[in-house]
Amino acid sequence: MNRRHFIAGLLGLFLAISPAQSAEKSFVLATTTSTENSGLLDTIIPKFTAKTGINVKVVAIGTGQALAMGRRGDAAALLTHDRIGEDKFVSEGHGKDRRDVMYNDFILIGPSSDPAKLKEAKTTKEALSAIVENGATFISRGDDSGTHRKELREWKNAGFTVADFGPWYREAGSGMGQTIITTTQIGGYTLADRATWTKFASKADHVIVFERDPPLYNPYSSILVTNTLIPEAEARFAQSWHEWLTSEEGKQAIRAFDIDGKQMFFIDGD
Repeated sequence: MNRRHFIAGLLGLFLAISPAQSAEKSFVLATTTSTENSGLLDTIIPKFTAKTGINVKVVAIGTGQALAMGRRGDAAALLTHDRIGEDKFVSEGHGKDRRDVMYNDFILIGPSSDPAKLKEAKTTKEALSAIVENGATFISRGDDSGTHRKELREWKNAGFTVADFGPWYREAGSGMGQTIITTTQIGGYTLADRATWTKFASKADHVIVFERDPPLYNPYSSILVTNTLIPEAEARFAQSWHEWLTSEEGKQAIRAFDIDGKQMFFIDGD
């Protein structure tokens, strides 16, 4: 074999194998803004990638939007926090193998002066009633996120209809971080997840005014999307993530995540 034929053979071999070698191992994960804003994903995803070589393309949006992405086949896996919506998603055939992953909790934040006196409330119902009775400015996510859905349910549980509220009730239509910014700028109250609030630097004069009531429990789930539009390889990569996230290794990565030395997410049974 002369030199020209040898080089041509090598080139042909390279062209034959390079697409497979260069193909990126990745999938799209649709998740809540809280998992990204808190810094959790920046901590645990590199550990998964280091173990598997699979890259996770994160789309951080509200849970309602994440579920919609799954229905369209725009994401192969979900990490969300609205059990009612998740169960409906799976029962309709859009997803499978929903698994409990972790939990934290919701909190109500407001001005340190607490004009509506939420600090005196004993229950979530009392805290929300105090906001209504005082006409205190409340900033809702208003974005069909898991936090927004939770807020609406708690208003209903407290005996209120959001449609009847006056101008003191405002919808931000944005993620958790921006909603907190808006709330602190205008001196209002809002419902937030503890991890995002703890991570948030610009708290102004705002503090936690109500917390640690059972209705504020905030569980997160992992779901595999079943849409046939998802390429088979991406579905396999998503399955690897799903298994890792709920394995002891994944759980330990979640436990190890902290902000200022405080654990932010917890595993059921710990």
